Amino acid sequence: MLDLVPENLVRLIELAIQLKSERSLGNHAPTAEVLSGAHVALLFEKPSLRTRATFEIAVRELGGEVLHIPKDTIDGTREPLEDVARNLERWVKALVVRTFAQQKTVALSSATTTLHIVNALTDEQHPCQALADLMTLKEHWGNWQNRTIAYVGDGNNVAVSLTQAALMLGVSVAVASPSGHEIPDDVLKRASKIATNGAAIRHFREPREAVVGADAVYTDVWTSMGHESETSKRKEVFSAYQVNEKLMSIANPKALFLHCLPAHRGEEVTREVIESQASVVFDQAENRLHTQKALLLMLLS
Repeated sequence: MLDLVPENLVRLIELAIQLKSERSLGNHAPTAEVLSGAHVALLFEKPSLRTRATFEIAVRELGGEVLHIPKDTIDGTREPLEDVARNLERWVKALVVRTFAQQKTVALSSATTTLHIVNALTDEQHPCQALADLMTLKEHWGNWQNRTIAYVGDGNNVAVSLTQAALMLGVSVAVASPSGHEIPDDVLKRASKIATNGAAIRHFREPREAVVGADAVYTDVWTSMGHESETSKRKEVFSAYQVNEKLMSIANPKALFLHCLPAHRGEEVTREVIESQASVVFDQAENRLHTQKALLLMLLS
C-alpha cells in the first residue's frame, strides 16, 4: 500500500468508481480494449475465490489475456524466483501474486525493472482488499474526512493494509486486538507518517472502547490461512472480540459493518450482523473488481 502516495490512491479509487459506472457498456466501454494484445499472469499459491475471479474478469474486461502459472513455481525449488521473474518479463505485462511469504514478492520484484508485480495477498499485507474497502466507504459516506473505522480482531494482513490506506485518505482507525495479536509496531509507525487530514490511529484492548462512536466496524477471521493449527487456541483468545448486535449498538447509529470474507458466522461475527442492513460485505467483494481494474489501468496503460 505504501508504494502509493495519497494522491495516487485517491485517483485510483476515483477511477474505480468511474469504471464501475461504465461497466454496463460492456465491449463499448472506453477501456474495453486498453490491454488488447497484452497478457497478465496469475500465480496463486494460496486458495482464492474473490481475488482470482475479480482479477481474471478485470484483465478480460480491459481486453487482455490471462495466463495461469502453476503454484509450485513460487516455491523456489525448481528455479530461483528471480529467474521466474526474468522469464515472465519477456512474455507478460504484469504478474499478480497471491502467496504466503512477503519475501517472495520482494524477490520477484527485485529481479525485474519491466514486469509489474501486484501483491494480491501475502501473510503481511493485503493491499488489493484495502482498495476495495476504501472505495466502498467512499460510496456510502460520500467522503472520508472526519470518519473513524474500528477494527476488531487479529492484527493480520487485512488490518495492516486497511490501516495504511485509511490513514493515507484521512480516516482515523481504532484497533482492538488481544495481547500478542496486535498490528506490528513498525507498520503503525510507517503508516502514521503518511496520515493526512489529521487522521490518527488508536490502540485498545477492549473492543467496546474501539467501537464506541465509530462510523464503520471491521473484522476478519480469527484464524488466517497458514495458522490452522492454532484454531482452537485462537477461538479462546478471540472469544471476547466477536462483532455482534450489542457491540454494533455502541457505534455510530449509521455505522457500516465490513468484512473481507470468507466469514465464519458465529465466530468473529454473528449472522444477525453480517446479514443486517449495516453490512456492506458484498459491496466490498464487488468493488474488488473495479479497484483492481483501476490498478491495472494505472500500471499498464
